[in-house]
Amino acid sequence: MEAPPVTMMPVTGGTINMMEYLLQGSVLDQSLESLLHRLRGLCDNMEPETFLDHEMVFLLKGQQASPFVLRARRSMDKSGMPWHLRYLGQPEIGDKNRYALVRNCVDIGTSDNLTDFLVEMGFRMDHEFVAKGHVFRKGIMKIVVYKIFRILVPGNTESIEPLSLSYLVELNVVAPAGQDIVSDDMRNFAEQLKPLVHLEKIDPKRLM
Repeated sequence: MEAPPVTMMPVTGGTINMMEYLLQGSVLDQSLESLLHRLRGLCDNMEPETFLDHEMVFLLKGQQASPFVLRARRSMDKSGMPWHLRYLGQPEIGDKNRYALVRNCVDIGTSDNLTDFLVEMGFRMDHEFVAKGHVFRKGIMKIVVYKIFRILVPGNTESIEPLSLSYLVELNVVAPAGQDIVSDDMRNFAEQLKPLVHLEKIDPKRLM
């Protein structure tokens, strides 16, 4: 259920293997303001960025056991922002020396006809949701606090309801492969957020 906000990221060519280092947790609605106050004190920007995004998850089923998954996301509150296409690889969770979950990550800006293109390529939309929240930054680390909203009428982003009574919290870094030292910085930062939120390396397969 990863849902980082739409951001402008440069496309640097196909030779750099970018990896996402990720820790996740959650806080109840009543603890949100306390967490935001803590993050304002710890992070670079005094006031966080806000976002309101619509994400659609597309699947392409083939002969392989698992379908190929792509995520299409657009900003609902910032005009002129491009659609973003995101691919997330299988997490590398076997290395117990890594504090953070690690996976391949490709994120590119696209034209407005992205969803039509995916359908023409044979993808089908599996589900969609709205994400609303805040983005903080600490050096190369990004901290996202957001709530997921279920879309009640397919395609109508005005008809939504909260999926839960909590906010997801994600701490991530996107860096070239082999930069595992960033997970140490993430661990140190995560310790400063306790006991408000406990950020962990979560295996997505445990949630299925």
